[in-house]
Formats: sequence, structure tokens, C-alpha cells
Amino acid sequence: MFLGIDLGTSSLKAVVLDVDGTTVGTGSASYLLTTPQPGWAESDPQRWWEAAAMAVRDAAGEHASEIAAVGLCGQMHGVVLSDDAGEPLRPAILWADSRARRQLEAYNALSAERRRQLANPPATGMAGPTLLWLRDNERELYRRAHWALQPKDWLRLRLIHEAATEPSDASATLLYDLSTDYWAKDVIDELDLRIDFLAPIRESVEICGVLAASAAAHLGIRPNLPVVGGAADTAAAALAGGLLDPGPVQLTIGSGAQVVAPRDRLAIDPTGRTHLYRAAAPDRWYAMAAMQNAGIALEWVRTTLGATWEDVYSEAFAVPAGAEGLVFLPYLTGERTPYFDPLARGAWIGLRLSHSRGHLLRAALEGVAFAVRQGTEALLATGVAATELRLAGGGSFDPRWRQLLADVLEQPLLATATSSASALGAALLAGVGFGAWPDAQRVAALAAPPTLVATPGSSAADAYEAAYLHYRQLYLPIAAALSG
Repeated sequence: MFLGIDLGTSSLKAVVLDVDGTTVGTGSASYLLTTPQPGWAESDPQRWWEAAAMAVRDAAGEHASEIAAVGLCGQMHGVVLSDDAGEPLRPAILWADSRARRQLEAYNALSAERRRQLANPPATGMAGPTLLWLRDNERELYRRAHWALQPKDWLRLRLIHEAATEPSDASATLLYDLSTDYWAKDVIDELDLRIDFLAPIRESVEICGVLAASAAAHLGIRPNLPVVGGAADTAAAALAGGLLDPGPVQLTIGSGAQVVAPRDRLAIDPTGRTHLYRAAAPDRWYAMAAMQNAGIALEWVRTTLGATWEDVYSEAFAVPAGAEGLVFLPYLTGERTPYFDPLARGAWIGLRLSHSRGHLLRAALEGVAFAVRQGTEALLATGVAATELRLAGGGSFDPRWRQLLADVLEQPLLATATSSASALGAALLAGVGFGAWPDAQRVAALAAPPTLVATPGSSAADAYEAAYLHYRQLYLPIAAALSG
């Protein structure tokens, strides 16, 4: 059996997978994202470590002694400064953090050749700009750090006492040359950043070390198990959904939202509105539209309005489509695709006395769906040929929410079979590294076919189209007002 661990933004999930592909155990544990200053997003890695023990013990259960290998995946872009033993020197800075706005100027000053090596538009929250901020503002910690790691790579260091990363996470740091599949040494030198604290790069299925006795005791499983490189959460979810070859496009809605299109060649977006990263398999990439504010915005709305999730759906869908003229801009942490604007801000626009909490909730759901549509349109404009749209973890969504998404996106929506796609992908990579399956391509072919869960064309379609056009017109005036 194989253990997959997914270190997310607000919770850690664990899955135990049998060799026949059956999930035999799951577990999860949550932790806080903190905002010590406006625009900052941090998390305490020690809470991740504690969550790992709880989630893995729940997932392993009576199968703890049967686990043969471990795979990891996790939230992308974050930075954990640590000593050589993995003790964090400060809270982790996460993908939703926008403090490095000024540091983007250093990236914008790079030559076109250097920027092409990175194959991605600069954005706050990504590791390169964050490390520039740490160098400029916390120089002592920056100098003292032995490692600057992605979240899941920090967790692996704690598990095996060796540091490593792999291409799917490394390619999302703005420090990686996608044309050579290694750290972009010329860019790093030009930015005057350290390269010595960036981890060695291994493949996603490569065994990076074995589980230390102390870590095994913490997790409640056997020591000396092989631990593989793993993948970024989006790449792991794509693998679990069978997405390695071009054709299907996958939508994942977690704290953020990602629309992912597999690519079999290095195809950089000339408009600079979408990303291109390495997949969890050799000679495969994926293009991605990344929207920062999905679940993170909906959770803020829910808690701020004092609603349960049951309240959210029951009250929101008691309100007509279009929320009777109320529009929600979900940009609570800035936005990436399509604007790449760390100063973008959220708002409800068009409030009237007749609007209720249900209207606010309905507008929030619609606003996130509109952001996903705008990102999807940006991705398709790069030449991606989408044969179908899959919703990762679709079984966990309320059917009314799935119908709203299908209507707004104007596409049939198919759901993948698991609600923990990233953790499942990590477990599959562990199985390949162990030798249970020959390669990632074979694993992708094992994915269960998705099922149709929503078809566009409901009576609300016209209302959504009008509301979406209104939504698209609001960003520029709001952005101008804030910058003025």
C-alpha cells in the first residue's frame, strides 16, 4: 500500500492506496493561515508537522504496517526558510502573499531572453520575488537559512532528513529554466539571489531517501520506507485525473482555482496571462490559468456573514441568478490570471436595501465562477484545444454549485472520481517509485473515467451572461479608483 500526503493551504490530507488502486483510508487535519499585516499570508510549518501526524494516523489505521512507500504533494510557490535539520526560522510565506510587489521590478528589468527561460509571468507569492523580499527585509534570516524550500519539500526534509525538490514545484518558483530543466543560474545570478539554499532537483517518482525512525514514530508508520520526490498539488491532481496528454482540461477549486491543460511540448504563452509548468512525468508540461481567490474568498464571505456551508447553498440558491444586480469581485488577495495585479481588491458592487444575506452569498459564488470563466478564456486563447472540462474532486461539490459553474462556463462539467485528487496523485507517484507500476503514463491511464455532473443551458444562462459582462467591466474602474 502507498501513502500520499497533500500539504494544502489550510489543511493536510492523507490517502492510503492499495496496489489495485483502491483507496483504503483517508485523513485530514486543518491549520490556520495568518495575515500578520495586510497583504501577507503566512503559516506555521510546525502546525503542518502536527497535522501530518493526525491525518496519516487516521488514514493508515489498521493498514499502517502495510504501507510500502510515501509520496508528497503540496501548495505551490511558498517559501520555508529552515536550518539544515528542517527547523523553520520564521513562518512560511505562502502563495497568497503579496508583500513582494516592489521586488517584481527586478523581474521586469530582466532581458526578454531571461524572462523566456522562466516561461512564466512574474507574480507576488511566487518563490523568487518572495526570496528577494526576504533578502531585502530580513537579511539576517536570509543569510542564516540553510534551505529555502517549497512547503511539501520542507515536509520531506523533516521525514527523511535530506533536502530535495522536483520539476513540477521548482518550475513554479520563477527561478527555474524550463528549457534546460534545472535552476536558472543566469537569472539567479542577475537577481543577486543565493543558489546554494535551493534544493537538489529529483524526478517526481525518484526515491529521495527513506523515512527516519523519529518521523515514522511521529506518523505512526514503519521506518525506512522510501519517500519519492512527489509533485506540486496541481500536477499531482492532474496525474490522478489521467491528465498527462493534451485533450481534457481540468478545473480544481480549492483555496485558489486552477484550470490546467496538459501539453506535450514547451509552449509559452506570448501574452503572459497564463503559466507553464513541468508535469509529474518526463517530457510533459501543463499550461495553467491560476486564480488566487476561490475557496479562500468564499470561506471569508461565509465566516464574515456568519453562515454555515448549508446556509450558503440554501440561501444563495433561493436568490435569482444574477443576484438581482449585485456583483462580487473576489480579489481579496490580489489576482493572477488574467490581470497579474497584486493590488486588485474585492468588493460587492450594486448593493441596495432590498439585498439580503442570500444575495451577498449568491453574488460571491457567481463572482468566483466568473473569475474561473475569465481564466479559462485566457487559457483557451493560447491555443489549447479542450475536448472536455473536468472538475477535480467534483463529488464534494453541491450539485447546485456545479450547475452554476457549468452554466457560467458554458460547457458540460465532468467530475473525477475522488475528492482528494492531489493526495491520490502523491500516492500513485509513491507506487511508481516503489515499482508497483512502470511509469506515470501507465498510472494516468488507470484513472477512472469522469462522470457528467452538469450540463449548461438552464433557464439562468441569460442572467449569468449579463452578470458576467458586467463583472468584466468592473475591474478597471475599481483598480483605477484604488490606485488613485
